[in-house]
Amino acid sequence: MRSHLTRMGISCSKFSACCLVSQSKMTLLEAPDVEKSEIDDLPTFHEYSFEQLRVATADFALENIVSEHGEKAPNVVYKGKLENQRHVAVKRFNRVAWPDSKQFLEESRSVGQLYNHRLANLLGCCCEGDERLLVAEYMPNDTLAKHLFHWEEQPMKWPMRLRVALHLAQALEYCTSKGRAIYHDFNAYRILFDEDCNPRLSCFGMMKNSRDGKSYSTNLAFTPPEYLRTGRIIPESVVYSFGTLLLDLLSGKRIPPSHAFDLIRDRNFQTLTDSCLEGQFSNADGTEFVRLAFRCLQFEPRERPNAKSLVAALASLQKEIEVPSYELMGLLAHVSASSLQTASLSPLGDACSRMDLTAIHEILEKIGYKDDEETTNEPSFQMWTDQMQETLNTRKKGDSAFRHKDFRAAIECYTQFIDVGTMVSPTVYARRCLSYLMSDMPQEAINDAMQAQIISPEWPTASYLQAASLLALGMENESREALEDGSSLETRKNAPSGQ
Repeated sequence: MRSHLTRMGISCSKFSACCLVSQSKMTLLEAPDVEKSEIDDLPTFHEYSFEQLRVATADFALENIVSEHGEKAPNVVYKGKLENQRHVAVKRFNRVAWPDSKQFLEESRSVGQLYNHRLANLLGCCCEGDERLLVAEYMPNDTLAKHLFHWEEQPMKWPMRLRVALHLAQALEYCTSKGRAIYHDFNAYRILFDEDCNPRLSCFGMMKNSRDGKSYSTNLAFTPPEYLRTGRIIPESVVYSFGTLLLDLLSGKRIPPSHAFDLIRDRNFQTLTDSCLEGQFSNADGTEFVRLAFRCLQFEPRERPNAKSLVAALASLQKEIEVPSYELMGLLAHVSASSLQTASLSPLGDACSRMDLTAIHEILEKIGYKDDEETTNEPSFQMWTDQMQETLNTRKKGDSAFRHKDFRAAIECYTQFIDVGTMVSPTVYARRCLSYLMSDMPQEAINDAMQAQIISPEWPTASYLQAASLLALGMENESREALEDGSSLETRKNAPSGQ
C-alpha cells in the first residue's frame, strides 16, 4: 500500500466519475441506449506526465506487465496504481510506433471522448519526447482468450458465451453511433473482463496510427478479404472480425473462416462446436448462431449485418439473463467476498465498509489519541512556549467540536493545528478526514487518510478511512482493497509476539 502513496499531483475528483454504476441493476439484455449509457459528468481526459506513470507502474516493473504484443508496433501493457488508489492499465508503445506526437494526441483525445459500460474506457495519455503511453480502466479478470482457449478450472458456459457476444455487439453499436466504427485487430485478446466478470471491449483497439486506415493485423487467415485487396479497414471489416469471434465462442478455439465455411457447407456442426458445450443449447439456437456468424463472414462487405442488427439477433438468443456474470464464470467467491471480509473486520473496518459515518465517529471518539503514542513526540520542557500551548489548545478546540459533531469547526481547528507543524498526529488527520466526509468533501478526506498512513504506515485506521473515502468517491473496488489492507494490518497488529 505504501508504494503508491508517492505524491503525483493527480486529483481524485477528476476520476470520481470514472467508476461505473454496478451493472447488476441493469437488465442484461438491455442494448446500450446512447443517452442512458453515457455518464452525464464524464471524467476529464487527463494528460499525464511520464513521471506520474513511471511511479504508478513502479518504474515499469516486470511484475506489473499484463501483456506484450505487436510486431510492427510493439508495445507493453502494465498494471498501475495512481495516487488516488485507482488501478489502471498503462500501455507503453515502442518509440517508433507513433512518430507524430500531434497525431497521437489527437487520436487519444478522440478515443477518450467515448465512455460506455461496454468498454474498457480510455482515461488519459502521455506524450513526452519519444514516449507514447495510454491510460485506461484496468480490467482484473483476464481476457476472453484466456477463458475460452486456455481455461483451467472450467470451460465457459454457453449462456456466458452468448452474453459475451451480445455485450461486444453493444460495444460496437455504441462506437458506431459515436463515429468510431473502425476497430483494429478485433479478437479474443481485445475482450477483457471487469471486476464483475462482464466482458468489455478494450479501447486500445480504437487507436490507429495512420490516417489511411491501415491496420497492423498480420494474421492473414483471419483478415477481412477487403483488407487483403486494399490494405484498408472499413466498418464492415470489423463485422467480419466479429464473425470470427462468434466462431471462437462456438468452437472454443481459433478456426480460420475458410475452414469454418467448409464445415458449415458439409453441415459438420459437431466438429465446429466445442465438445464442452454438449447438451447446453438446442439445435435451433446453435443453427441460428452459426447462421449469424456466416452472415458476418460474407465475402462482400455490403452483405454483412450492421452492429444494430447484431444486437437484435443476439438479444433473442440470450439464456439465464438474471444470473450474474461472475456466477456463470464460476467465480462464486466474488459474491461472498464482501461478506467474508466484513466478518473478519474490526468494528471500525465494518463501519468504514458500510460508510456508516455515525458509527465511525463514535469509534474514533472512543479511541481518542492512544494510537498516537508511537508517532507523536511530546515536546521537551524547552519547547513549552506560548505558541506550543496555543497549538495544543487549538487541537483541544477541534476535539470539542468533533465530539459535539460541529464538523466545520473541527476542520478549521484541526487545520490550524496541522499548519503550525510543531506536532505530528495521525489521529488529527483521521478526525479531519471524517469531518470532511461528514461535510461531503470526499476528495479532501482521501488526502487526509493517505497522509495519516504516511505518518503511521502500519495503522489500520488509516486504511479503513481510505476505504470509506474511496467508497464516497464511488470507487468500490479500490475501497475493497483498502479494507483488505486494513484487515491485514490489524491481523498483524493483534498477532501474539513472536509470530
